[in-house]
Amino acid sequence: MFNAAKDALTSRSAQIWANNLIARYGKVHALKIDSRLKTLEVTCLLDGESSPITVRVENYVVETEGTKKFIHATGFSCTRPWLQNVLTDHGSRQRIELPPWAAAAL
Repeated sequence: MFNAAKDALTSRSAQIWANNLIARYGKVHALKIDSRLKTLEVTCLLDGESSPITVRVENYVVETEGTKKFIHATGFSCTRPWLQNVLTDHGSRQRIELPPWAAAAL
């Protein structure tokens, strides 16, 4: 129960943070984190798309480099074939620096 409550709070905060990250490309409508399974799901409406896109990260790890923390995701599935291909080809090579609150929660 504690994990579910923590994940719900973290998911809401992460949605706000993710909206800042992708503001140029669209808007995040929902973001759900499962820290026990190390998965996340994000639904967003990207500019130029007529309906929302859902991306599921099948696994993520939090990596430490010096005093910074990064999220590194692997295993993607997506509701759009073009984005699925981009994520398959390039997604697992990317890391995103996390704010301190996110690194502690994940």
